[in-house]
Amino acid sequence: MKPNGLPSAERLRSLTAIRRLFTDGDAGFAYPFRYIVYVEQGAPSVEVLCSVPKRYHKRANRRNVLRRRTKEAYRLHKQSLQERVAERGISMDVAFIYSSKEVLPYKTIENAVERVLAELLSRY
Repeated sequence: MKPNGLPSAERLRSLTAIRRLFTDGDAGFAYPFRYIVYVEQGAPSVEVLCSVPKRYHKRANRRNVLRRRTKEAYRLHKQSLQERVAERGISMDVAFIYSSKEVLPYKTIENAVERVLAELLSRY
């Protein structure tokens, strides 16, 4: 397994975990993302969910491009967050929700993901 990969164990897929994230999680905003975080004590893990609403981007190919850019930016910058979670012994679920009507370039998305991860590192 590659150290910078995004295996299925790091993706948030469980319906109960997603419901818990959206009902009990803490939200924030860093343009162009709205992010939601749910933290609990448990086995150290970080699971992530990337969403691009159909409301703003009707074409599936645009949604896929934005989702891929978000996943790639997270994949490249996740190491520090995983180290912090491992040393604290917490489990963290994170949802990135793309909330801009424009298709932004990768650099802008990458900077936003870095800002979100820095906020999570400082808060937890």
